[in-house]
Amino acid sequence: MPTRKPVVAGQFYPADRDECLAEVRACLEAEDVPASAPASIVAGIVPHAGWTFSGAVAAMVFRAIQHCDRAVETFVLCGTAHGYFGSMPADDDNDEWECPLGNVAVDRGLRDDLVKRGVIAIDPAAHRREHSVEVQVPFVVQLFPQAKILPLTVPPTRAALALGEALAEVASGQAIVCIGSTDLTHYGPRYGFTPMGAGPTGLRWAGEVNDRAFIDLALALDAERLLAGAIENGNACGPGAAAAVIGAARSLGVGRGSLLAHTDSNEIMRRKMGVTGRDSVGYAAIVF
Repeated sequence: MPTRKPVVAGQFYPADRDECLAEVRACLEAEDVPASAPASIVAGIVPHAGWTFSGAVAAMVFRAIQHCDRAVETFVLCGTAHGYFGSMPADDDNDEWECPLGNVAVDRGLRDDLVKRGVIAIDPAAHRREHSVEVQVPFVVQLFPQAKILPLTVPPTRAALALGEALAEVASGQAIVCIGSTDLTHYGPRYGFTPMGAGPTGLRWAGEVNDRAFIDLALALDAERLLAGAIENGNACGPGAAAAVIGAARSLGVGRGSLLAHTDSNEIMRRKMGVTGRDSVGYAAIVF
């Protein structure tokens, strides 16, 4: 059976099974799901940095879905196209993904359906070096061991919007949850992005203004403006992934998203390590 092997296990999260399980549990227990989380969730947005920085934020979305007490047959995991240059959302031809906590099957039936609809392509390069989906898989395996996944790399093109509409059509008759994986503003000299200067003022702007512009559009389910704005403002590395799941949620009748958490790598460094730096990456947990 063709199996996608991990490419960032041992870097972004532990490769050893016991260590991975311990860290998954720590992420899941780190923060309580806000009481404001909706009782029914069809989609979410999660970050994808190393678990030390963003694992607890991502885990909050999966816990919120678990709290809905709804069986999930398939998680459609829409990832960022960090190094993939195709214009269409794409999966490769693997039938399962390897994970330190146990392998998880790909929903080949759903994949074939979306290929026939013309909204995704099959490309062996789709996940070759991409981490944004991989770091979510252990949360799925731990909390939803019977679920399948459909991993997609989603470029920041209008094809993401067509994917969202198609996902809504297939999700209306199946137990599917769509997850978009993106980090927010990458600010500082390390990222070559300092429009408000390299210092505390710029870092505050990154979170309070630039990140917030993305979050507000996500909560309002404005997939089109979010996609265009992220490209113009540099406030998300995976706007295609986010736009796809927001579009799906909107088409499924969701009226507004719910923000569970918003933080950044500098704040997490300060809290965990007692230090801060000149650079920062934003992270948000949003459900629909």
